[in-house]
Amino acid sequence: SGPMWAYILAHEDAVPLWRALMGPTKVFRARNCVPDSIRGAYGLTDTRNTTHGSDSAASASREISFFFPEFNEQLWYQQEEPRLRRGPVHYDPTQRVHCL
Repeated sequence: SGPMWAYILAHEDAVPLWRALMGPTKVFRARNCVPDSIRGAYGLTDTRNTTHGSDSAASASREISFFFPEFNEQLWYQQEEPRLRRGPVHYDPTQRVHCL
């Protein structure tokens, strides 16, 4: 219904952590059970719930390849992920990526 941004979140527990931050898919439940969640605070209806997150690592891989066809997940795990574990990172808003 409007503009959107797609991101790849990288963390050992990215799927469950992001899903907890989003809150329940059903907006009514989110508003009543987790009102400080993204969906609890900003969701309008169950189909306009403001955010999406994969429900598993396999789903995330499929969705990443859909939104970011140029991204090579296997190569990222081999080359980039070990580098990011070595030290502090900062966010580059112009490139919309985290860097060492």
